[in-house]
Amino acid sequence: MQFEYFYGKQGGQYSFYRIPKQLFTEHRFDTLSIGAKLLYGMMIDRMELSQKQGRVYIYFTVDEVKDRFHCANDKAVKLMRELDYDKGIGLIESVRQGLGKPNIIYVKNFVSDTD
Repeated sequence: MQFEYFYGKQGGQYSFYRIPKQLFTEHRFDTLSIGAKLLYGMMIDRMELSQKQGRVYIYFTVDEVKDRFHCANDKAVKLMRELDYDKGIGLIESVRQGLGKPNIIYVKNFVSDTD
């Protein structure tokens, strides 16, 4: 493949995922894989679309993770667990709705942690 160069304002034409630098610089996040850090950035991006009054939540299914990361179910579940409040570091809290509905995911604000 041969790709073209960027010219002028073309460099600003794309949207990007913002991943907090603290996930890479603070030791409390050393146990997170690069994939989990990237997934957290994707969840933050999705959260911007869901801003309402009260606690902000998103839907981000395992199937969406599989699609975004081009990975198998086991890998997608592992990434979600790394971020999970009960099973991982606590950057997200997943609440089951049941009846085939997707889990509600609360993306946690890592800056407010006092540990």
